[in-house]
Amino acid sequence: MVLIKIRYMTNKKTGNTVPKPLTHAMEDYLEAIFNLDQEKRVVRVKDIAKRLGVRMPTVTNMLKTLSKRELINYEKYEYLELTEDGRDIGREIHRRHCVLRSFLMDILDIDPAVADKEACKMEHAISSATLDRFIAFMEFVQLCPRVGTNWLDRFKEYRKKDKNGSKCLKHMKEFVDDFQEKIDAIEKRRVNHNGPH
Repeated sequence: MVLIKIRYMTNKKTGNTVPKPLTHAMEDYLEAIFNLDQEKRVVRVKDIAKRLGVRMPTVTNMLKTLSKRELINYEKYEYLELTEDGRDIGREIHRRHCVLRSFLMDILDIDPAVADKEACKMEHAISSATLDRFIAFMEFVQLCPRVGTNWLDRFKEYRKKDKNGSKCLKHMKEFVDDFQEKIDAIEKRRVNHNGPH
């Protein structure tokens, strides 16, 4: 887990160093540069502009800011690369985006295009600790025998038709019956293998 680092800047009037957090736009640029670097290995201004849907002069201005903060190495008209800190931040923002998009699509069944946009908005506001809880919840839902795919299907059904929970009771009874059948089958195998006691 990488914590997003806060840069410190010197206040010109007081001479004190004050925290200067990254803006959402800066995080978006670092994520875009990280992704482009993973895809192409060579990152150019026009690639960033295309990825983010902005004009090249806008990209150039942001690159100057990121360079001053020592998050990228950039010279005008040259390729650019992330510094170690820039790479760490870009990787973390990308990780947040992927986890949130997956949660929205796989757990809440939100349309992929909408999930992608919503994840982009959410990734800036969520802490690493909360994101780790999202991951743990998703793993639990996918691995725990009491939940899993069947549970997600029941959740979808609840969202669409069963606001009062009447079908939940029916499904609970089905679960108990199914569970009892599994216990009986295991007991029968044990008795057949070991003989009656």
